[in-house]
Amino acid sequence: MKYPKSIVCLLLVLCCSRLYAQDLKKFEKASYITATDTLFYRVLFPETFDPQLKYPVVFFLHSRNESGNDNEKQLNIGAKLLLTPEVRTQYPAIYVFPQCTEDSFWSNVKISAGTTTKHDYHFQTGGKPTKAMSGLLGMIDNLLAKPYVNLQQVYVGGASMGGMGTYELLRRKPKTFAAAFAICGADTIANVNKYKQVPLWIFHGGKDEIVNPAYSIAIANQLKIIGKEVKFSYYPDANHNSWDKAFAEPQFLPWLFSHRLTK
Repeated sequence: MKYPKSIVCLLLVLCCSRLYAQDLKKFEKASYITATDTLFYRVLFPETFDPQLKYPVVFFLHSRNESGNDNEKQLNIGAKLLLTPEVRTQYPAIYVFPQCTEDSFWSNVKISAGTTTKHDYHFQTGGKPTKAMSGLLGMIDNLLAKPYVNLQQVYVGGASMGGMGTYELLRRKPKTFAAAFAICGADTIANVNKYKQVPLWIFHGGKDEIVNPAYSIAIANQLKIIGKEVKFSYYPDANHNSWDKAFAEPQFLPWLFSHRLTK
């Protein structure tokens, strides 16, 4: 029996959706619990995980739209790339996706109505971490204490709110990460000196209407001025979803995993 072409296409879409949902289950559900709060996260272990070996760890911080407590939405950005057979084979690492609750924010920042974009962001240069950042700091310490973690290869990155959180995490734990990436993120250049030793790859879209690319440009320029390692990929025609461009960069993962801490 022959089906109309439209029905065949629909069946293929539904099949792929189910397959992707099934693949996402490879990210194990976990939580970090303190006396006052719980941070949910998902973790993807290498396919041939051996607890006697040591593996790199990559933390990815999601954007505002993925906030919640379902321990699922944070996989909307970035997780699909890590499930490809090529990445699973070439970069056997532990990938961790924490989830920020809706009542918190990764970075300690004040947000006001903007002029050229929807928001202006005013970042602190000190102060206490947010509830989400506090839980994240504890969760990272807890995971990095595991015997199967290679402490020379710990990485962090994020998109939008997660890019902002990446910068804050770098200044709060400047000696922890071998390299980092920030996609359509932001920070004040007053903080740059606090994470200047961490190699960074910064990405931003020129037509971003949520986070002004001027933030990323300023951070990249400041790092260049002080002679520190930074890569900056500016996509003139990309909007806020510049993570699509970033994850398509052929050198993205090779660059990240090429860096190691020397202790």
